[in-house]
Amino acid sequence: VQLQASGGGLVQAGGSLRLSCAGSGYTFKTYAMGWFRQAPGKEREFVGAINWSGDNTYYADSVEGRFTISRDNRKATMYLQMNSLRPEDTAVYYCAAGGGSYYLSQVKYEYWGQGTQVTVSS
Repeated sequence: VQLQASGGGLVQAGGSLRLSCAGSGYTFKTYAMGWFRQAPGKEREFVGAINWSGDNTYYADSVEGRFTISRDNRKATMYLQMNSLRPEDTAVYYCAAGGGSYYLSQVKYEYWGQGTQVTVSS
């Protein structure tokens, strides 16, 4: 099983980035997926999640209205579109498979990607 996160980089405040998470080695379309992030010196936190079909999405209050999660099951890929980025969004972003109804709980996710760095300059 592999989850490959990509798309991170350096962007100015107010800018946009789109992260991708490609899954392989398991039945991607049957798993809910989530995004988490970890800033330096802080614990990893929930960013958002999407159910297996893509019909339902959930977001942390801090990103609601700025970030959008989507998925393409034909490509076994999940996306995180990040707009109006702020310096406080700077973190390593991780994608994970699993969660389901317990999408807020990190321990409920079965598979994790390696993370991609997002840096937002002021």
